[in-house]
Amino acid sequence: MAVETLGSRSRAKVSPWNDPVIRGWVFQIVVVGLVAALAWFLVSNTVENLQRQKIASGFHYLEREAGFEIGDTMISYSPASTYARAIFVGLLNTLKVAVLGIILSTILGTLIGVGRLSPNWLLSKVCEGYVEMFRNVPLLLWLFLIYKLISEAFPGPRQAINVLSSFFLSNRGLYFPVPLADPIHQWMGIALLVGIVAAFVTKRWAKKRQDATGQPFPVLSAGAGLVLGLPLLVWLLGGAPHHMSWPELKGFNFEGGTVIQPEFTALLVGLVLYTSAFVAEIVRSGILALNKGQSEAAMAIGLSRTQVMRLVLLPQALRIIVPPMTSQYLNITKNSSLAIAIGYPDLVASVNVTINQTGQAIENILIIMAAYLSVSLSISAFMNWYNKRIALRER
Repeated sequence: MAVETLGSRSRAKVSPWNDPVIRGWVFQIVVVGLVAALAWFLVSNTVENLQRQKIASGFHYLEREAGFEIGDTMISYSPASTYARAIFVGLLNTLKVAVLGIILSTILGTLIGVGRLSPNWLLSKVCEGYVEMFRNVPLLLWLFLIYKLISEAFPGPRQAINVLSSFFLSNRGLYFPVPLADPIHQWMGIALLVGIVAAFVTKRWAKKRQDATGQPFPVLSAGAGLVLGLPLLVWLLGGAPHHMSWPELKGFNFEGGTVIQPEFTALLVGLVLYTSAFVAEIVRSGILALNKGQSEAAMAIGLSRTQVMRLVLLPQALRIIVPPMTSQYLNITKNSSLAIAIGYPDLVASVNVTINQTGQAIENILIIMAAYLSVSLSISAFMNWYNKRIALRER
């Protein structure tokens, strides 16, 4: 009882400042207060300066008429549209480049990374040279070079390369026919989404079936049938509309059909070639991190080199590859902002024109930051979810 009394007296004599919990809370409160004071000073000073210079603030300008053209749009847009729609069009263009770039750079980078491990000396050295060449030259220089090659290597619209009188390749881009808008196309899009979901469900069912019975199921052909067959079935049930819009040379350019612009091609090709060099090294290091006994055991049971890579090594290396791949996916999204250097109307380009016309730089820069932050956090969240899903779980 005396010991307890002595201990309680000792604890009572301890100074609150020597308590690590109290001291930690005090430091955090002080830091938060300083940050809040700095933020208040910057905001109030900015607002005061804007008022002194009679510069408007706020986001009311987003509802005003934009008054400028955008060359590549995924949704309907005209100069009479609002600034908000113009910025949204730029965001969609950024997402289009980012999604296509992630898919293509993953495929190309994986092939190059596997090629570097090939026993074929020539193939291995070609892949190594590719990695060293693209990884050690700034991306902006590659974009300039690819854009110049595209714009100067091909003829003008009047001398465009004609393929089957349907495809026309010139320095203005690749023109090709597209179906005319029809209400059935919306239902085909819904059928495509249903097919993708059905293919995913079929894959999970086939895996459980194989684990239970040992019998394989043709998942690839079944999934392709669902993804492609359902939209085709909807198209046939809708009367199979086949009216097309064909590109025709009128004056100094083509009208009708649709076009893949050289700016978009240069940006996408540059991003894919540059990023795939880093992806290749990630894939190669992930495979080399595995125990050599894995490939030897797979070869011993009669698997070919392709089967060993596809069925044994890559699935195991995936757990090592996924975390650093997240950074490369984020880099593709952020590096797409270099599109402004070659004239592609992405988010940064649309906002830059908006700044020049409205003078409200702070609000527009905040919009860019919020957009890239949202997209990057979404990519990170998805990759973290996928990384946890494929992680090994200890029993």
